[in-house]
Amino acid sequence: MGSALPLGDPAPRDGLLPATAAHRAADRDFGVYLHVPFCRVRCGYCDFNTYTATELRGASQNDYAGQAISEVEAAGGILEASGVPARPAATVFFGGGTPTLLPAADLIRMLQAVRSTWGLAPGAEVTTEANPDSVDAAYLATLADAGFTRVSFGMQSAVPSVLATLERTHDPERVPLVVQWARDADLDVSLDLIYGTPGETLLDWRTSLEHAIALAPTHISAYSLIVEEGTKLARQIKRGELVPVDEDMQAEFYELADELLAAAGYGWYEVSNWATDDAHRSRHNLAYWRSQDWWGVGPGAHSHIGGVRWWNVKHPSAYADRIRAGDSPAAGRETLDAATREVERVLLRTRIREGIRIDTLTPLGRREVAGLIADELIDARAALGGTVELTLRGRLLADAVVRRLLAD
Repeated sequence: MGSALPLGDPAPRDGLLPATAAHRAADRDFGVYLHVPFCRVRCGYCDFNTYTATELRGASQNDYAGQAISEVEAAGGILEASGVPARPAATVFFGGGTPTLLPAADLIRMLQAVRSTWGLAPGAEVTTEANPDSVDAAYLATLADAGFTRVSFGMQSAVPSVLATLERTHDPERVPLVVQWARDADLDVSLDLIYGTPGETLLDWRTSLEHAIALAPTHISAYSLIVEEGTKLARQIKRGELVPVDEDMQAEFYELADELLAAAGYGWYEVSNWATDDAHRSRHNLAYWRSQDWWGVGPGAHSHIGGVRWWNVKHPSAYADRIRAGDSPAAGRETLDAATREVERVLLRTRIREGIRIDTLTPLGRREVAGLIADELIDARAALGGTVELTLRGRLLADAVVRRLLAD
């Protein structure tokens, strides 16, 4: 059911934002994230805010779309009353959980609420996550007809033993089918992969990469498995039932991914993400890394508008109670000060290929550039052009690069 919510100040019941949130809002993109917190089963590694049928404590999947729509409609009024100018949504992202556990009609109703409240920008990117066993051809075609443009499938691995350790329920042979169905519906396809599962070999990982590449999606994400406290996987490792992959092997997994993906024509644009070209990058996720504005709808969803960040109550039952009462579902929030915003700017922008301008760093941060070049952590040619851009080695040590750039 996910990690604890962050600490912060109490959020007002009316959800109104401070006047600072409206400052230069017209210069920022606006996106909407809709969290669907339901899964058929809980995977042993999962730390996301998701719930199976037995964990809902009276909340109902059948009622959820209406609750999310109520939050969307309230959000429009809150932003207006807070003086934040209306902007059409440049991106909409349905995440989870498994959004496609809901009927397609529910997702479409939620998208229509976004469209009615804010409008969609021309060429808006509209994505849903999906498990390979949660959709069929008709479902995907229905979404495409309603304005969805992109689907991100949780492939994770092509190796049955790895999927079993992760407790993923789909048959790897289904992945080519759903990719073809999405392509037939004219949806862009992204595949999510996970590396570093206990027991996974480099050959296993190569097999998964080669299977994913052979399906020719426009986008591939490859994430290192993080063993989160409180998960079943963490308990299995603690009991000695599984052996975690060490950091050196994790680095080998990453290097192999970058090698094979680059050879197949995919370019990295964020540490864990590759696309066939700039047009097929995840614009929604780029908005996070560029500190743009987004409203997060649903239990546990996080939002950010103009340096004000807040998060909703976690459990679907508590969320439903807030919505029924006409109160904001926000559990807490924080207004980022200038120092925190600068740390986040360096942390996030360093992760993306376009990098960060050297002349925007502190004097001490700028002094670190020469050493980072010498250590082969940032690209020398890019640095001569005035930009910090991570090398392959730098991507493996991105946190260390950020610490040096933030030197004070």
